[in-house]
Amino acid sequence: MKLKSIKEVITSGMFKGPLALGALLSFAVFPEGRASEKTGNSSKFINEESKSEELDPDKVTTEWNDTYLFSSREDASEELERLKKKPQEINETFRPKFENLSGSAVLGYLESEKDYSKSLEVMYTYAYTQLSKNVNESFFISLVGSAQDLLTEYKKARAFATVKLTSLGKEDWERLFSEEPGLKAYRAYLEANYIRFAEHRPVNESQAMYLAELENQRMKLETEALSQITNKVTRAGEITLENGEKFSVNSQSYNTLLSTDPSRENRKRCYDRRFYHLINESDSMAALYSQKARLDDLVARELKYTDFYDYTLYNLYLTHVQIDDMNAVFKQRKGVFEDYNEFRRKKLGLEALKPYDLMLQLTDQPGKKYAYIDALKEIRKSYSRMNPNFKEIFFKMVTGNFVDVYPDPEHGKQPGGYCTDSCALKAPPLIFINYDGLLRDQKTLTHELGHAVNFYLMGNSVDYLYCSGTIYEMEIPSTFNEELLVDHIVETSDRDTAVAVLSQQIDDYQNFFTRQPLITEFEYKAHRLCEEKETVSGAELNAIWTDLSKEYRSPSVEYYAEDSAEWTYINHIYLTSNYYTFNYAVSKAITLALFKQYREDPETFNKNYVAYLSAGSTMPPEAKLKKYFGIKINRQLFEDAMDIVELRIQELHKLAKEE
Repeated sequence: MKLKSIKEVITSGMFKGPLALGALLSFAVFPEGRASEKTGNSSKFINEESKSEELDPDKVTTEWNDTYLFSSREDASEELERLKKKPQEINETFRPKFENLSGSAVLGYLESEKDYSKSLEVMYTYAYTQLSKNVNESFFISLVGSAQDLLTEYKKARAFATVKLTSLGKEDWERLFSEEPGLKAYRAYLEANYIRFAEHRPVNESQAMYLAELENQRMKLETEALSQITNKVTRAGEITLENGEKFSVNSQSYNTLLSTDPSRENRKRCYDRRFYHLINESDSMAALYSQKARLDDLVARELKYTDFYDYTLYNLYLTHVQIDDMNAVFKQRKGVFEDYNEFRRKKLGLEALKPYDLMLQLTDQPGKKYAYIDALKEIRKSYSRMNPNFKEIFFKMVTGNFVDVYPDPEHGKQPGGYCTDSCALKAPPLIFINYDGLLRDQKTLTHELGHAVNFYLMGNSVDYLYCSGTIYEMEIPSTFNEELLVDHIVETSDRDTAVAVLSQQIDDYQNFFTRQPLITEFEYKAHRLCEEKETVSGAELNAIWTDLSKEYRSPSVEYYAEDSAEWTYINHIYLTSNYYTFNYAVSKAITLALFKQYREDPETFNKNYVAYLSAGSTMPPEAKLKKYFGIKINRQLFEDAMDIVELRIQELHKLAKEE
């Protein structure tokens, strides 16, 4: 998952880029240039060691060293005070110039906005990443809140510019471009962030400032939700295992036990403990969610969208028809997974699958864990046919204190994983994971490294303002990396491991193409309920979740009769850029199409792929896909994705026979 950057929310209400676990994130301070399809020279952070094929275990790091952001809390606090003065200075400098707007005034404003955005992103990166390590750390709770407030004040201070730039007509823009040649480098940026939003803009400064306040409230609710999920929702208490040991159920231990414990009774006890705990937490999370849902739709309607879902699709350059077609395909073809579910049932020797059987690794040693260094070695090998940039960035990331590796939920480390935007400071990004030695953890790691490659290539190829993309675009390199790793392991490992990895990949396809669209449909129906009712209960949201689940899930799995409250712990639905998860399905369908091209002609694919990742937001997302790969987002794309899933299932059966 990729954290959203400050520059992505500073502009006219448009959330261009992806986000993860709720923050506005990235950082940037490298020399700017025009958009380019060529990658720049490796930054000074990519050193000679990265050219070596072998990975030295003694040089692998497992914790962040982010002193290049701020060397101390005091330095961060001092910078915060400096940044608090800038919004008013920018307002006083440019407001008079916008009364009789010229091309040079627009260019000067963009450069000023860019510089401030960079500084604020460095601040937010520091605050949010540190808070991720311990969501209860009071200093960073305060610093994140201060950065959110500062962003709100800046959006208020620049409201005059937002209103002016989104109200200009075509002739006005052509005049400005002709007056100032330097503006041409930012034409695509202005198109994407201002010109395109002429029909969805604040009508005056008062409304723009009101929207900034609403956005601040949404950010605060997002932060509160993340804290609740980490401290309460995912902490389900203790169970007693069959051997008499006490076992604490939290976000990390739950996934580990259900993935590795061959004892079905232990898995059931763990599953039950959390299943009913989530139901108990559903009322409190429903209260929080309903507050945010109402604010979401209020913001959207202020900008003349039907609702926040409509707002989201417009910002992603997608249509209702495209997503409706996607959902229809995945519902109609969910039966493709029945062959795989039957394979799982037989492999486990069960009469029927229960929900606590769906995560267990299909290997002779499900409890086997893989050392972090071994996972890194396999990931490095998976890049064997990729552009050299992949290995260069990989080596720096894993040896330069840019990955925080191990879980620590008891001391407040939040669950999940993300990668910060790195179009700044000429530094690699920061990766946050909770590596526990499972096969799935290896995929999470390579997923986040895919983001890192993308950020590095953008950061050395295009202007800072173009270092972004829509959510589904930014999830393509991460999910493509997963395909690389799976293919490598299947080709080079023993049959038992290959079967385990490929079966898990098919589990993930089932997740991408059923669960992720389900989450978005849940959000839509939940938003409608929150609009209709002043008070929404957990039971009502649980019922919506369960009813929708039946449309997507397998009929061969014996789910519980009670309504499920799984929605309560899903970070994405509380984000300021919610309606996030269907993007995973879109990106995975695109990834499977790209991977087909990669297998057919690696050399040509690499050339196009590096250019694609380097281009950032210099062109609209669908135009970029068409230019480099000839791909369109339509019903056929999703049909083709399901065809590939069928082939993967056939491949699994073949491997199992060989085994």
